[in-house]
Amino acid sequence: MTTTEAEATPEPALRNGPGGTEFIADLTGCDPEFTADPHPYFAKLRALGPVHRARVMDGRLGWLIVGPGEARAALKDSRFSTDARYLKAWPDMGRSAIGTTMLQADPPDHTRLRKLVSKEFTPRRIEALRSRIQEITDELLDAVVPLGSADLVKSFSLQLPLSVICELFGVPEKDRDDFHRWSSEMSAPPTPDAAQAAGEAMAGYLGALIASKRADGGDDLLSDLVRTTDAGDRLSDEELFGMAFLLLVAGHETTNNLIAGAFSLLLQHPEQLAALQADWSLLDGAIEETMRYEGPVEVSAFRYTTEPVVIGKTEIPAGEVVMAGLASASRDPERFTEPERFNILRDPRESRGHIGFGHGIHACIGAPLAKLEAGIALRTLLERCPDLALAVDPAQLPWRPPTLFLRSLERLPVRFGPAD
Repeated sequence: MTTTEAEATPEPALRNGPGGTEFIADLTGCDPEFTADPHPYFAKLRALGPVHRARVMDGRLGWLIVGPGEARAALKDSRFSTDARYLKAWPDMGRSAIGTTMLQADPPDHTRLRKLVSKEFTPRRIEALRSRIQEITDELLDAVVPLGSADLVKSFSLQLPLSVICELFGVPEKDRDDFHRWSSEMSAPPTPDAAQAAGEAMAGYLGALIASKRADGGDDLLSDLVRTTDAGDRLSDEELFGMAFLLLVAGHETTNNLIAGAFSLLLQHPEQLAALQADWSLLDGAIEETMRYEGPVEVSAFRYTTEPVVIGKTEIPAGEVVMAGLASASRDPERFTEPERFNILRDPRESRGHIGFGHGIHACIGAPLAKLEAGIALRTLLERCPDLALAVDPAQLPWRPPTLFLRSLERLPVRFGPAD
């Protein structure tokens, strides 16, 4: 597609910029068609060039890198910092209410913070959680399968990772519904006021939880982090606060999206579902292909240019907010055969080439845990309910707007057995 052709008929999510000379991708979730399926718009943007202006928050402008190679390279380029102190365009952004996280730090601070928690996410530690994850999965399905039908998001794909990460951090069961509500309203806020209120509530709750762990201790990850703080100066109070927020929220929101997305895709591709049920060695490939084709995160967390950076023929000034298009890069036609086709039989070496979990030093530390939970969830439910089916037309599946970072189903109505 040429720029002239695109300007003649701009798509809803590709709007003319000032003077009609540039295109602005609207990532705020205002366009229902974009929310339902952003991939055609990302493809149009790729045809126009590797980087574009984008509306990302409260109508404010940043930059979106959609070129697959360029997006992948940006995630490893130190000129794109994760430290908001480089930001000049939004001077009123203010400090985060949830402390300092690994996503907001560059080396050497990032290296120190990541090393502190990486020992909790080693393959051995993750595998040790398998039996407990299986128990939680069985308990959830025992409660919902006899009902005959249900919203799989509300009853299963959300509850599983929420229970796992809350147990890991020692969050009391009675607090988990409130915790998820705050998390949801921060990651996909219905209004700016709702996001602010949820952030304040989350901050108050985490502060009290950390105080209780400091006073009473416990056999959980948060208590371990508190003890590390008290034993030395490797983790400040602000860093402890941010670490708890990041791992708790990221530990269930994105995994819910992955599990629900995998079920949705398999139920819409019955031949692939049948292949998986006939050969469970395809399970890992099905999870990787879900991450590639419909990953739970559309774009990277904000980066900030530390100096002017040229991408293609476009110069991004210093001090600008930039996002790498994870979803766009994961459908790279030069890297993936038939990238617009969901195919769990894809060569594993190819499907693992996605960047759905990020890339470089900020790649998701919890990826092994997310894949373990997804694998147990998929196999257990599909073995228990081999006739699992969507209860609505796929076109009616509701996606949550706005979807600046996350791509998630709001509901996934299913039947656990054959239709009457």
